[in-house]
Amino acid sequence: MKVQDLQAELKAILEQYAQMASDAEQALLKKMLNLIEHMAAEIEELKGKVQELRDENNHLKGEQGKPDIKANKRQAQDISSETERRQAEADADAGAGEVDKDANGKKKRNRESKLAKVKIDREQICPLVKDGLPADLEFKGYEDVVIQDLIIKTDNVKYRREIYYSPSQKRTYSGQLPDAVRGQGGFGPGIRSLIPILKTEGGMSEKRILEFFQNFGVEISPAYISQQWTGGYELFHQEKSDLYRAGIAASEYVQIDDTSARVNGINHYCQVVCSPLFTGYFTVPGKDRLSVLSVLTGLAPLNYLYNEQARKLLDTFNLSGKARAAINTVLQPDAVMTEDEFIDKFIEIDGLGPRQGLHLAEACAIAYYRWQTDFPIIDILVADDAPQFKLITEHLSLCWVHDGRHYKKLSPIVSAHQTALTDVRGEYWSYYTELLKYKKAPTVEQKTRLDKEFDKVFSTATGYDDLDDRITKTLAKKAELLLVLEHPKLPLHNNAAELGARVQARVRDVSFQTRSTGGTKIKDTFMTINQTAKKLGVSFFEHVFDRVSGAFKLPSLADLITSKARSLAI
Repeated sequence: MKVQDLQAELKAILEQYAQMASDAEQALLKKMLNLIEHMAAEIEELKGKVQELRDENNHLKGEQGKPDIKANKRQAQDISSETERRQAEADADAGAGEVDKDANGKKKRNRESKLAKVKIDREQICPLVKDGLPADLEFKGYEDVVIQDLIIKTDNVKYRREIYYSPSQKRTYSGQLPDAVRGQGGFGPGIRSLIPILKTEGGMSEKRILEFFQNFGVEISPAYISQQWTGGYELFHQEKSDLYRAGIAASEYVQIDDTSARVNGINHYCQVVCSPLFTGYFTVPGKDRLSVLSVLTGLAPLNYLYNEQARKLLDTFNLSGKARAAINTVLQPDAVMTEDEFIDKFIEIDGLGPRQGLHLAEACAIAYYRWQTDFPIIDILVADDAPQFKLITEHLSLCWVHDGRHYKKLSPIVSAHQTALTDVRGEYWSYYTELLKYKKAPTVEQKTRLDKEFDKVFSTATGYDDLDDRITKTLAKKAELLLVLEHPKLPLHNNAAELGARVQARVRDVSFQTRSTGGTKIKDTFMTINQTAKKLGVSFFEHVFDRVSGAFKLPSLADLITSKARSLAI
């Protein structure tokens, strides 16, 4: 039986049953309907597994599996909540009177003038051909038309170094090449600056970069491009470190997300850390809590501290009394330990299982992070509900869009459950809209109202078990979802970090993987500098050229971050 046929039968049964059933029978019916939902979901899951097995069987026979043909339109099971988020933002703007509409009622697009930003390199007069025109023409000035164009051409220079010989010293003296080209393998700063631009901004592979240069008559080898990429931009690593530190220090909150990366055939994770002032990229082997903690300190070596903060975290991890006693006999209170020292002490602790040992390491590492003063400490972290992001910072703000996706994953077949889900999702995004309005004009009265409204919205009992379970989970995350009431500048979603992760995804599509530690490091460095430069309104090419040429006339991105943070605070 098809799902549509089953839904039709259930609807007919429910209409008849509603007229004759008692309360007890209605309760029994609800249980039966939830059982049907679970069975239908399990059947759909089993169908997928059966198809996978059929495809695998066909592959073993040398045949092809079922083709993966994408639908022309977005499928109903798509769980993205972006449509709802954008509608909520539009409703919030409309409620605040911030939406300008045209005569047809459509939202106006506020576009800035492009010509105001165009640099004029030269002017050219277009004279009027007066043949056949009246003799009494009077000159009234000019009408300006700006045409943008780009000239790409070589600028090959033959430097003739003077050579002098001293008979008395028996020594030859030669004129020096300019600093911008000395010792750079025969290529000037223009070419050396274009490689990271084409690689990072253009998303080009090294082979395509080679072909690009060859199109303009540049005689360059693939080996030089590869070597220059992995080893020719060491100064930028320090700039990344400086801007990251400045960005963390100047940001009221920090957002984080991760996406997959591959290094020489081994799966890694690219952690994306950002705020309105910067975006940083760090590729690490894992995405556990210790890896995240290392990323938040710029990949500094982890240190450990067994203090009161660590003991409170161990309470959160529910370590047994026996394990706590064993730890207390070995670890010295309030003593800072390096990773090697911590491992030596850890070996002395009897009876700790792998999970208990991991929790101990996490607790001591987090305690040191919150205690130390060498690196700026993040007070508020905005993330999804992944466990590795929890407990590290004083406050964690969760993404409403991520939470909303769980509701969209539900696909009930019973009409009453479908109606309940529609109603709850409507209330969910209506409440989200109210939060957006609060962010624009926060008041104590609105804060109190929204706090109480949250309990009301997410205490609803619908009779649809999966939906009620989802509502209960949202209610349990009230503190993290409503941190915005205390800090109205916090975003309600983590899209900024997700958009940053897409940059790594595009790099992964082009190159699939990095092959070396140097290649991975420079990839992260230039993605960090590129995305941060965009947020600061800085030309990526001009910045790279300034550094590669040795001019250093432009300010550092770290200084620009600090300056912008001050201007935003005024």
